[in-house]
Amino acid sequence: MIDEVGEQLGTMDIRAALELAQERGMDLVEVSPNAEPPVCKVMDYGRHLYDKKKKASVAKAHSHQILLKEVKFRPNTDTHDLETKTRKADAFLSEGNKCKITVMFRGREMAHVERGREVLDKVTALLSEVAERELEPHMEGRFMSAILTPKKTKKKSSPKPPEVTHAQDQDAAGGR
Repeated sequence: MIDEVGEQLGTMDIRAALELAQERGMDLVEVSPNAEPPVCKVMDYGRHLYDKKKKASVAKAHSHQILLKEVKFRPNTDTHDLETKTRKADAFLSEGNKCKITVMFRGREMAHVERGREVLDKVTALLSEVAERELEPHMEGRFMSAILTPKKTKKKSSPKPPEVTHAQDQDAAGGR
């Protein structure tokens, strides 16, 4: 038996423990039922649940869920469209998400799979500063795809602020 402050009260009968908890206006909670003898604690159970929920919400707020975003190309995608879609992929990667680059083939385009690989290589080269390949290009039916992940960037230390000299202090204070 443990009281609300955390002090051990020793082994008690269940009825006596319940009476003690009721006298203090608290609940009797079984903390570890598998121990021999089982351990119970006197606490405000509603407050305990509230604190537990609050800790979980804080932990969730500090975590970032990584999503897999997809950008689709065709083997004959023109240069301007390729650059535009690559900028969109760059935006996804800068948010910290993974990006799946997919080249879709239709009909006779399946005979020229190497053009799709060229598109994937070009996009990967354009994004090489901000991303690295997690999954190499591979075929999935009529689609060739690769997955890019954002590179780990080191945080830059902020430069020191300029030191204020005595003359600058006087100018700021209004004196000359």
